[in-house]
Amino acid sequence: MSSTALRWFKSSYSGDEGGNCVEVATEPTTVHIRDSKRPPDDTTPHITVAPSAWTAFLAW
Repeated sequence: MSSTALRWFKSSYSGDEGGNCVEVATEPTTVHIRDSKRPPDDTTPHITVAPSAWTAFLAW
């Protein structure tokens, strides 16, 4: 799936002043994570993890 087809959400911990920003797009079987400072297009690199891994990361 191309990253432009995903619905990305900016982390609530990311401020509007720039700096460290993370965006997440969820699907039933995967969670996509990217750096929001990069221009969003099909070449924007992102990582994909299982929902259980994302949940464990957030709990940590």
